[in-house]
Amino acid sequence: MALAAIALLAVGAIFGLRGTPAPPEPAAAIARTDRLEQTVTQARQRLRTLPRDHRTWAQLGLAYVEQARVSADPSRYPMAEEALRRSLAVRPRDNPDAQVGLGALANARHDFTAARGHAQAALRVNPYSSDAYGVLADAETQLGRPAAASAAVQRMLDLRPGLAAYARASYDLEQKGRLTEATALMRRALAAAVDPADIAFCRNQLGDLAWFRGDLTGAAAEYEAGLAAAPDYHPLLRGRARVSAATGNVDAAVADLRAVTARTPTPETLMEYAETLRLAGRAEEAARQLTLAAAAHQLFVANGGRDELTAAQLALATGDPHKAVTAATTEWRRRPFAEVADVLAQALHTTGQDKAALPYAQQATAASPQNAAYAYHKALIALSLGDHESARADLRRARTLNPHFSPVDGPNAARALAALESRR
Repeated sequence: MALAAIALLAVGAIFGLRGTPAPPEPAAAIARTDRLEQTVTQARQRLRTLPRDHRTWAQLGLAYVEQARVSADPSRYPMAEEALRRSLAVRPRDNPDAQVGLGALANARHDFTAARGHAQAALRVNPYSSDAYGVLADAETQLGRPAAASAAVQRMLDLRPGLAAYARASYDLEQKGRLTEATALMRRALAAAVDPADIAFCRNQLGDLAWFRGDLTGAAAEYEAGLAAAPDYHPLLRGRARVSAATGNVDAAVADLRAVTARTPTPETLMEYAETLRLAGRAEEAARQLTLAAAAHQLFVANGGRDELTAAQLALATGDPHKAVTAATTEWRRRPFAEVADVLAQALHTTGQDKAALPYAQQATAASPQNAAYAYHKALIALSLGDHESARADLRRARTLNPHFSPVDGPNAARALAALESRR
């Protein structure tokens, strides 16, 4: 069932968060729009002749999920669910394909508890399904269960040590602060990559890891190498834009992000574009992008998505921190993931609730110890609480981990640390 394996690489890509909202897109899943459309057409034709072919119904559902990712159009999610439910209706038992597909769809919709349930149901039927372990690993990661996520990733590696497993294992190591090992694993994947799309994905992951360490030169080289292999792989443009903004070439960053949002207008890419436009002094255009981001988020929710984290980030970006607190608190209750803790801490800090914010900031930095942005946000809370020693330590850590973590907050961190040092 090759299509299922291909699609799962994409819809299971929730694992790849690195302090930026959007996940990476594993490469074997970069099926072109025409190829996906052909797959959908062929599946429909087959089902007209064989309407009780449960495997083809599952394949069709996964193809719809992949189309949603490629086009940033969540209206495909209900179509995917209908096809996957049809597969289950035809074969209610012993149907791991449909369960894996429903789990992948649930991950795409950010319903990680449901995704875990579907993955476990698939594994009860087929305990050797690496695809099911991939869905499970992504769900457990986002549910704040790192030990369970690591166990699922290890089973993937044991069963099918390919790109999907390497990517998840690399991210799992990164979350633990083991960046050297994470990078080595992605280089191993790159050495085995032949398809240009696979090469682009590996280069993008390596670029992100380099940027995460503050290595702008290394990051830029990986992004350019990836674009040489696959010029239309847009996550590479996001990475290149990040490097451009960090080095002061804001116009180049704006141009790259304009291209990204034209192709994939998700809330995450639109918010990133808005932030860069503000950096360029183009506030009105930035506001329009935030309006589009809010509309994209509403479309995601209308098609079965659950994402109060994005709602909180939008509220912070548009100056409504109290709304952000409510949204982030709701999200934290259903998935205690590091990024959710960080956003909740930011929201509470912005509303002046620093004592309440501090435990969440501590949880974020403990769960993701190599994230410079999380360390900086924790430092701001410590400063507000008058704890200058802790603030100084966190600012030093942020600067050591990655002085370029944000084109706005990176320089702010440098100034805040200099001010604290001058008082000594």
